Amino acid sequence: MASLKDMRVRIASTKATQKITKAMQMVAASKLRRAQTAAEAARPYAEKMDAVISNIATAAAGSPGAPTLMSGTGKDQVHLLLVCTGERGLSGAFNSSIVRLARERALALMNQGKEVKFFCVGRKGYEQLRRNFDRQIIDHVELRSVRQLGFVNAEDIAKKVLARFADGEFDVCTLFFSRFKSVISQIPTAQQVIPLVVDAPAANAGPSTAYEYEPEEDEILTRLLPRNLAVQIFRALLENNASFYGAQMSAMDNATRNAGDMIRKQTLIYNRTRQAMITKELIEIISGAEAM
Repeated sequence: MASLKDMRVRIASTKATQKITKAMQMVAASKLRRAQTAAEAARPYAEKMDAVISNIATAAAGSPGAPTLMSGTGKDQVHLLLVCTGERGLSGAFNSSIVRLARERALALMNQGKEVKFFCVGRKGYEQLRRNFDRQIIDHVELRSVRQLGFVNAEDIAKKVLARFADGEFDVCTLFFSRFKSVISQIPTAQQVIPLVVDAPAANAGPSTAYEYEPEEDEILTRLLPRNLAVQIFRALLENNASFYGAQMSAMDNATRNAGDMIRKQTLIYNRTRQAMITKELIEIISGAEAM
């Protein structure tokens, strides 16, 4: 049985941990507001960019001069999984849920006889994936030193992906990230970015507006598609950033409450043990007095 001194040390240690988790929760809450605002502000631009390109791509469908970023290589053999995770932990299941989705997709593709490659953005995803797919990780980018995410960070990643696509290293690229919904809800998401997935118009939709483009659709797409890839990656990074702070805030809140419950239980055990020792000493004193 632990001594009273050991119990006091344990209670003090738990209280110190509670202070740390409470401070981390407050820091995550303050950073979440800015990250959430940035993620929500990026959504309309990314969605509109996607809609514009889909409109142009529909007009250019079947054109022999269509860019390979839209038409693809004509093959579906080599898949690149662009997995975006966080640089730090202490965020519940945030990182592991993205990795789990990417791992499930990789195993499904490999079971179909496809070749799978990984491009990891973020330290935590890289550390988890290299346990099973070390030889299949072809690139790894860390953003730990970046104090504030900018479009330039997404452009650098997009350039690396485009260079590998131009060299014929893969046929299909899928982006993995966590879409921010709320503090307690982040949704692991997989989005194919190469070749471009063009949504078919709804059956009940009215006649679409016809546009004439200058220059031609193929030339416009050649310029827009690389930028669209950077935009989608930037959106994923911002969504991840907000999701990370939301998950961390929730995890630290749970840790703070658990520490409080542990302190109450440890204090109760300490008081009962102390009371039992005092009672025992009184009984020994009384017994000794009676014996005399």
